[in-house]
Amino acid sequence: MKVAIIGSVGIPAKYGGFETLVEFLTKDLNTKIDFTIYCSSKEYESKQESHNLATLKYVPLKANGIQSIPYDIWSLLKVKRDIKVVLILGVASGFFLPIYRVFTKKKIIINVDGLEWKREKWGKLAKWYLRNSEKIAVKYSDIIVADNKIIQEHVKKSYAKDAVLIEYGGDHVSPKKFSLEISNKYVFAKLKYAFKVCRIEPENNIHMILEAFSRQRKYSIAIVGNWKNSSYGLELIKKYSRFAHIHLLDPIYDQSILDQLRSNCFFYVHGHSAGGTNPSLVEAMFLNIPIIAYDVNYNRETMENHSLGFFKTTSDLQFILENISISDIQDSINKLASIARRRYRWELIAQKYHSIFK
Repeated sequence: MKVAIIGSVGIPAKYGGFETLVEFLTKDLNTKIDFTIYCSSKEYESKQESHNLATLKYVPLKANGIQSIPYDIWSLLKVKRDIKVVLILGVASGFFLPIYRVFTKKKIIINVDGLEWKREKWGKLAKWYLRNSEKIAVKYSDIIVADNKIIQEHVKKSYAKDAVLIEYGGDHVSPKKFSLEISNKYVFAKLKYAFKVCRIEPENNIHMILEAFSRQRKYSIAIVGNWKNSSYGLELIKKYSRFAHIHLLDPIYDQSILDQLRSNCFFYVHGHSAGGTNPSLVEAMFLNIPIIAYDVNYNRETMENHSLGFFKTTSDLQFILENISISDIQDSINKLASIARRRYRWELIAQKYHSIFK
C-alpha cells in the first residue's frame, strides 16, 4: 500500500507534533506501508532521499505560516498517480480540495488538528480562512481524524460527520537522571523547580504562569521557548528576568537535555488553552511527573481530569502552588502514568492509522 503524507515540516523530525507523528508512523509501519513524505526544503540543509524507509520529497516553501497554503497545494499536485491514499495534516489546503477532487480518486484523510481558527495569534482574515478551510476540508475528505474527543464532538456537531479519534504517542520519551554536566549548568537543578517548554504565545498563558510564580518563592520555574520571536516574549523577559527564581531559557533542541530537565522537575506546568491533545502534555505524562494544567476541556479530556490542579487565573495557580502536598503529587503521577500507557503509545497510534489507510 502506498501512502503520501503532506502538511508536516518533514522528517527526520526536528520539532512539532505533526513531525513527531510522521516520524513514528514511518518507523512503526514501514514494513506494511510504502510512504512518501513531503518536506520543506527550507528546513533541511541535507536533503535525504529516504528516512525510516520512506521516500522524501522536497517543496521549496515553508510548511508553516502563510506559506503553508501553497506548500500543501504544491505537495498535493506532486503526489504520484500510483499513490492511492493521501493523509493531510491540517486544513491549510481546504479551499483547494474541491478542485483536487475533480481530477483524483485518491482516498483523502485529513487530520483537522487543533481548531486553528480559534487561536488568538491569528487576525480576523486568517481566522475566517482557517474556519472555512476546515469546513471545506471536512466536506471533501473521505476520513476525518480528530486528535481529541472534544474535536471529534466539534466535527459531529458542526458538520454532522463522524471523525475517527486518533491521539498522539508519547512513549518516545523516558525519565532521565541528571548528568553531572547538566546539573552544574542549570542553577535551578538542585532546587524544587517547575518546568515548561512551549512556544511563547498568549494562548499558552505564559504571562499568567510567570505572574503567579513571581508572587511566591517556594518553587523556582524554568520555561524553555522562543522568547525573542515576538513583542509578547520580549515584554515578558523585560518584566520577569529580574526574579532570581524565574529562569527564561532559549529553545533547546537536544532531546536528551530536555528530557533531563523535564524528568527532574518537581512538577510540570501546562498552560495551553487552545488545540486538542497537546504532544508536550502527553510526553510529560510519560515522564512520571505531576502536572498542573490550564483548565480547558482539551486538557481535562487528555488527562481524564487527573491533574495536580487546574487553573484559569493567576489566583487559581497561586492557590495550587501554596497547597501542593506530597500525597497529591504521588497520586497524580500514578494516575497519569496509567492513562499514558493505556492511551498514548505509538504502537497503538500507528495501528489506528494503519486501519484507516486500508
